[in-house]
Amino acid sequence: MPNHQIRAFVNLASGSGEAARAALEEFGGFDVAPCEPGQLDRQIERAVRDGAERVVVAGGDGTIAKAAAALVGKETALAVVPGGTLNHFAKDHGIPTDPVKAAELSATGSTTMTDVATVNGRVFLNTSSVGAYVVFVRTRERLERRFGYALATVIAALRLLGRVRAFTVELELDGQPRRYRSALVFVGVGERELQLPSVGGLAENGRRGLHVIVVRGGTWARLVAVGLVAAFRGNEAIKRDRLADTFVVDACRIEFRRKRGRVAVDGEIVEMSSPLSYRVERDALRLVVATGDARDE
Repeated sequence: MPNHQIRAFVNLASGSGEAARAALEEFGGFDVAPCEPGQLDRQIERAVRDGAERVVVAGGDGTIAKAAAALVGKETALAVVPGGTLNHFAKDHGIPTDPVKAAELSATGSTTMTDVATVNGRVFLNTSSVGAYVVFVRTRERLERRFGYALATVIAALRLLGRVRAFTVELELDGQPRRYRSALVFVGVGERELQLPSVGGLAENGRRGLHVIVVRGGTWARLVAVGLVAAFRGNEAIKRDRLADTFVVDACRIEFRRKRGRVAVDGEIVEMSSPLSYRVERDALRLVVATGDARDE
């Protein structure tokens, strides 16, 4: 019989949505329902009101972020069955990408508290960026259905050539103002690894907070240089070579010249009003993880 204290919502449009639903139903003990990302917050709010102790969400990073936003500050824990292309959040927290193993963990794992971040009040779990990466993501999304993810990524990167434009960024970091001319600002939840083979994942024993990386200058060549140096030599190398400045802070502010601009948030492109206010929210989300990975609450 389904356990109504564990509610499961599956985004069937995600890459492995059907496999996730099959795994949850095979493992048993879940009250499983399909979800539409636009309605997910309402479904979760209803589950919380009904007394659910855990909410299981199957989908990609965007779907997981929407679920997290609905559960921030709640006693109800979030369990994740990864169903996207990259599944950054799941990998960062030791959650299996195999749907059967993730379904089992959703029912049997322990809970821990984890950090999230917000930009102008919108919750994100992994990364946000402003500038060239936004152009890259929009181009890749247009090409992905035709060429597939990997080839679309390469083509989108090449198409940035000649289209990179620097913009003025004003950052307030720990109360100290800094002004840059940059083509890319990256903000991660927690200190991120920039060196291969773990690019983009949480750094081992990394600091908590917002990991802010500001690329110095605004040329395509500078972006390539930053990417190559970071990938092969790491975060400290890009600082030593003065290719970018990096910080781990609790809050920062980014101001455009225009009133509104596009921002990448966990891989999705959204339009936001300037200034952008970033904050880390510590221990804001109760998360289901493997027993050995749980911190004392």
